[in-house]
Amino acid sequence: MDIYALFEGRVSDALIASFPELKDNADLTSRVVVEPPRDPAHGDLSTNAALVVAKPLGKNPREVAAALAAHFETDEDVASVEIAGPGFLNFRLKVAVWHQVLASIARLEGDYGRSDVGQGEKVNVEYVSANPTGPMHVGHTRGAVFGDALASLLSYTGYDVTKEYYINDAGVQVDTLARSAYLRYREALGEAIEIPSGFYPGDYLIPVGRALVEEFGNTLLDQPESAWLAPVKQYVLAAMMELIKADLQKLNIEHEVFFSEKTLHGPGGEIEKTLAWLRDEGLVYEGRLEPPKGKTPEDWEDREQTLFRASQFGDDVDRPLIKSDGSYTYFAADIAYHRSKVLRGFTTLIDVLGADHSGYASRIAAAVKAVSGGKAKVDVRFCQLVKLLRNGEPVKMSKRSGDLVTLADVVDEVGPDATRFMLLFRRNDAPLDFDFALVKEQTRDNPVFYVQYAHARCWSVFRNANKDMPDLDVSSEALLKADFSLLSSQDEIELMRMIGSWPRQVAAAARAHEPHRLAFYLHELSAILHAFWAKGKENPGLRFVNQDNPTLTIARLALVDGVRQVLANGLGLLGVSAPQELS
Repeated sequence: MDIYALFEGRVSDALIASFPELKDNADLTSRVVVEPPRDPAHGDLSTNAALVVAKPLGKNPREVAAALAAHFETDEDVASVEIAGPGFLNFRLKVAVWHQVLASIARLEGDYGRSDVGQGEKVNVEYVSANPTGPMHVGHTRGAVFGDALASLLSYTGYDVTKEYYINDAGVQVDTLARSAYLRYREALGEAIEIPSGFYPGDYLIPVGRALVEEFGNTLLDQPESAWLAPVKQYVLAAMMELIKADLQKLNIEHEVFFSEKTLHGPGGEIEKTLAWLRDEGLVYEGRLEPPKGKTPEDWEDREQTLFRASQFGDDVDRPLIKSDGSYTYFAADIAYHRSKVLRGFTTLIDVLGADHSGYASRIAAAVKAVSGGKAKVDVRFCQLVKLLRNGEPVKMSKRSGDLVTLADVVDEVGPDATRFMLLFRRNDAPLDFDFALVKEQTRDNPVFYVQYAHARCWSVFRNANKDMPDLDVSSEALLKADFSLLSSQDEIELMRMIGSWPRQVAAAARAHEPHRLAFYLHELSAILHAFWAKGKENPGLRFVNQDNPTLTIARLALVDGVRQVLANGLGLLGVSAPQELS
């Protein structure tokens, strides 16, 4: 039961009943929003309906608000409705409405908050997409967690989601990786090696070198590079992808599609086909780029060249597609790749990229608009840097990767739950400090502990009830039959209001592509629960378990179970466990 969506429908119906001329203006009425008022003292719900429709109706907003207020005077769920400011309507609901919400949570359990907001729209979420040249570092980890939580959130709200990893296996970095692995191969055969500058020095290639010996013996040792580069490259790429998948598995992240950039290249490849299609559409021309202002980008060359009309689709400048040596630019591959997504039927494309790609959004948006004829949309999400600290001091680098702290380093020390929750407890586009000492503390200052403790505390209430009142039936069936009318104090209503807003929070986070909203919400819900618990320690009348009043105890246990269910649902969407006890 989404009380906000329910009242959005009622407000829209009231608008049409009061002003029939709005009946065929769905675009206008769709802008009506029902949400919590900024100040809870103003009521339970607030709507902007009168402000949205007043001007098209040629009326004063407060006049429209008055007509709506009159309509809701007979609504059985509304205790009162007030006009505020320029024409907002604030509703106070009868307590029985929150009791209905509580009952719906008990019935729906894990599906409470699930919706069909997406209506089956095909969405491609491409995330991580780290170069397959070594283990994942903490910068990749943030994008991995963000993308995975977003994909889970979108699936939960009715989108048809595919989780995709783009393997950058066609660039010069892959040749460098193969040469680095070949050095480790020679080392495994007993040679003393020196790793040149620009190669990959990490210890993770040592076992790859040994594995190459097992695979090829010493047969590659005296061969020229032209003979050994291809087989070594193929072998080490497969090994690196297995390493990356194993790292991701530590965070319970699995992709459904691994798309190889290499498949786009070569004669008859997707890049060639895409360029031919762009030419047929008149979207490519031979021309010269103006000298750029400020810093010169890598892809600018002062020559006649093949250009994509990116500026026709909102980009700052047109973009080169073919380099002076005849090879394709990275952007040519990007266009072909995104066209592949469109041809596979996706209408929403979400690219999760690192902060170092911040200039890519406009060109990717232009490419998608062009190759889809404006029918597909793209949302490029950037994950800002993570600063690793220990008691406020920067963390030293890892030998395993050569120069960076790896995903495995982080997860092995603090666990997947803390890693995922803390990386989601901040907007993806905001820098993040990750302090190892803090996330291992069992205090209220540690957000993941604070939320998991709230979930465990709910379970402890039931354990206490079983101990203190062993004959009390606390089954799900008994909770559904609870006398919810006994839940009428301000503290109880505050908790019911909060869990009643969960479906709205989920839908809003999905539409905005912002899973961090769920982490914020769970933290706030936990704070309300902990505060209620603390009051019960001081005031026996507010305790969840009251041996002298089993009927009230059952009602409050139903409330606690509703909180527990919402916490479990939210943690599940974030990919974080919901423990029954904390050691």
